[in-house]
Amino acid sequence: MRSVACLTIAAVITVSGCAPERNDSSDVADQGYQSGGGTTQTWPAAERGEPVTLKGTDYEGNPVETSAWLGDVVVLNTWYAACPPCRKEAPDLVAVSNDYAERGVHVLGINRTDAAGTAQAFQRKLSVPYPSIKDIDSTAITALSAYVPVQAVPTTVVLDPEGPGSRPRRRTRRRPDVANDRRTPAR
Repeated sequence: MRSVACLTIAAVITVSGCAPERNDSSDVADQGYQSGGGTTQTWPAAERGEPVTLKGTDYEGNPVETSAWLGDVVVLNTWYAACPPCRKEAPDLVAVSNDYAERGVHVLGINRTDAAGTAQAFQRKLSVPYPSIKDIDSTAITALSAYVPVQAVPTTVVLDPEGPGSRPRRRTRRRPDVANDRRTPAR
């Protein structure tokens, strides 16, 4: 069994699966998508392994590597443009990115489905300020899956700055609320 990695990790896993409830909503994004079983697990900092590190290229052709963010809160989110729950949660992720960036919170999308034009149109339409790894070959998802079973899209994992391998930072303020809901990936 592999050690739980931790960029931080008291990582948050929220999985929005495609288990529609019956309702009469005409907006496909509001058709009752539910959490995939409410999967939540937290690892004590002392039981965490090496930091979760992902790398790839974003849709603008820039390299992205989470190791540059060691010691910060990192929000990872798998998505694709035609995914109704992805479209529904995107404004919340945009708000987290905009509201907490100056406090050391980084949001990173991971998209293994869309071509550049489709992904960039989604990002423009929703004013997404954070990068997304173009993961057509599933390299980033495979690396993340070593720590967290990514079984549905969207899946959101929040890595906190605690645990072995993270660079501690001195802070006079507590981390933003996004980091206070700590659910960590397990193996």
